[in-house]
Amino acid sequence: QGNAHMVDVGEKSESARTAVAVSRVLLNSAAYSCVRENMSKKGAVLTVAQIAGIQAAKMTSSLIPLCHQINLSKVDVTFELEKDDTGNYSKHQPIIVSTFDSKEVSTTSTSNSDVCPSCYPPDPHSPSPPPPDTHSPSPPNDRFCLSVRCTASCRGRTGVEMEALVGASIAALTVYDMCKAVDKGALILNTRLVFKSGGKSGNFIAD
Repeated sequence: QGNAHMVDVGEKSESARTAVAVSRVLLNSAAYSCVRENMSKKGAVLTVAQIAGIQAAKMTSSLIPLCHQINLSKVDVTFELEKDDTGNYSKHQPIIVSTFDSKEVSTTSTSNSDVCPSCYPPDPHSPSPPPPDTHSPSPPNDRFCLSVRCTASCRGRTGVEMEALVGASIAALTVYDMCKAVDKGALILNTRLVFKSGGKSGNFIAD
């Protein structure tokens, strides 16, 4: 009891497995321009973030102690910038779609109902408003939302949920690193699994 151990998957049958995870980064207008116009002093924001996400997914077992080493057949990292004219967040066409490995994997569409403006709840434990801070994040409607999506797949005895989650998380963190010079208040939020298929438990689609 209390001892860590890796689950033995040796007796499980192999099957095709896919997992999709998402994360979101809220950016101010300056950071948005850096991403959109490819003007970051560090280079191409989304290209670097895409490579970081792919690399991280492949290194998941080194980062999460009890994850199995998995021979991934595919890792996708894609990005979308979201904002409409009313200040509400909505889905637009992807501004970059990058694929690692040419093998196509079919996935099921997932809900996009979890929107970003809900991510600033009031703090009931705060006795008084904080003093003005020029580095504080702008209200959600003054920000742009960069959606990160990582798809991982393999044929194996265990799932690739953690690989997808790690890929999405590190891609989002890399966006922050590339943009922090102009937006230290950028927010990373809503990192979660939205889809998985394969294995004994079958399909999962997030609400």
